[in-house]
Amino acid sequence: MPDKTSAEFTPHSLDALEARVAQDRQYLCVPAANWVSNHQVGEEQVLDVVVIGGGMCGLLAQHALISGGVRNIAQFDRSESGLEGPWLTYARMENLRSPKHLTGPAFGYASLTFRAWHVAVHGETAWEALDKIPRPMWMEYLTWYREVLGLQVQNKVSLDLVENDGEYLRLHLSGEKAPAKSVLARKLIMATGRDGTGQPNIPGFMKDVPRKYWAHSADDINFPALRGKRVTVVGVGASAVDNAAEALEAGAKEVRHLARRKEMPCINKLMGIGSFGFISGYAALPDEWRWRMMRYSMVAQTPPPHGSTLRVSRHKNAYFHFGKAVTEVKECGGLLQIANADGSVLETDYLILGTGFTTVPNARSEFGDIADRIELWRDVYTPPEDEELSDLGRFPYLNSDFTFRERVPGEAPWLKNVYCFNYGATASLGKVSGDIPGISEGASWLTREIAASLYREDIEKHWQHLVDYDMPELDGSEWEPSEMPDYTAKGAVTA
Repeated sequence: MPDKTSAEFTPHSLDALEARVAQDRQYLCVPAANWVSNHQVGEEQVLDVVVIGGGMCGLLAQHALISGGVRNIAQFDRSESGLEGPWLTYARMENLRSPKHLTGPAFGYASLTFRAWHVAVHGETAWEALDKIPRPMWMEYLTWYREVLGLQVQNKVSLDLVENDGEYLRLHLSGEKAPAKSVLARKLIMATGRDGTGQPNIPGFMKDVPRKYWAHSADDINFPALRGKRVTVVGVGASAVDNAAEALEAGAKEVRHLARRKEMPCINKLMGIGSFGFISGYAALPDEWRWRMMRYSMVAQTPPPHGSTLRVSRHKNAYFHFGKAVTEVKECGGLLQIANADGSVLETDYLILGTGFTTVPNARSEFGDIADRIELWRDVYTPPEDEELSDLGRFPYLNSDFTFRERVPGEAPWLKNVYCFNYGATASLGKVSGDIPGISEGASWLTREIAASLYREDIEKHWQHLVDYDMPELDGSEWEPSEMPDYTAKGAVTA
């Protein structure tokens, strides 16, 4: 196999790019030497950091930590290798919304950008012709990213419960590839994506509807089985239209969108303020400004992508119905009847909920009995009456280092060692822990905070290392002592 540090490859080959990545890492001294003190309980080794999630955020977190000399890491993902994140599972868009030129998880390396990978694999002409990034291609890139950096992820391992165990965290694991029933860790990063601090949003009107008649957009849906059927999709967001398109392309008789809004949202508000200033400054804003900005973007709603919407509307049997707030859904004679707030009723064979995810930390079983002791925005900030939004109030109110806070001091102090590097951090820290534009800045911020905490906790050990350090810089052969001339006899001023 060729030496990856060699420059003897063709300009746009993957071998050449991988050689460039290797050289970049060598020049930047990555991976850095480990500086973190070893911790052990009896015969059990304590991991410095455990990362849950092997998708984009989790991979980048591991790379950033290794770059900073934090090496005693384990990373787990419940999915099979190659199926981490939503890209080949419940994400059903044809193309990503983000512009192709964004640097994403490159972490300051030009050689790790999607552009570098795409040019190496497909060439400059193909790059220039590319409009949006095809969803499966993004997963190809992330798989390459993991491989070229040698990032280690243990797949088919689930985190079931986090508990306090003295000064450490006890993480209970399951899955056929789990290395043990539990491991000890100093720090835990929840890089668990869109539903990382919540769950799919299932509206109350679905309470008594038999499961065979409906699915959430995040479910594994048997679209071929919808051929010839009438399908209704609740919502007009990105996931809603993507699932509608899948049903139409699978041969559904008709697909009808029911939108609570009176008209389609057309402007992605946060695109108007996206900048390094926003990424850097949002978390430092007072609560009222953070609430106001995030609420405004949530209420305005992000529109579905242009291409995704056309993918639906080009079908003559696709319909968009606005001002239809669903109030009740019931099964009747093998069909569903959907009642709306305006008094209208729709009959359908199958219902897909494009209702997104709720951010409700106490719905996460990993936190056990402690889940409802996590401090939320509604516990800290009371907005003006005209700015209330219950969904936003359920976001966790995080510390500036991505850690959770306990609602009542002293109830769960170990939460200071659990880092929320997923969508749940958005309200507190901004778009730095999930979306492609700010993910590298978020990872740099996260790892600096973790490194600082690890260092503070072991300051006595680091002090002793400083005191004990005795490697000579000089061996005594570099100089000779000299006598200084004495001029006092000539009348020089004396001390």
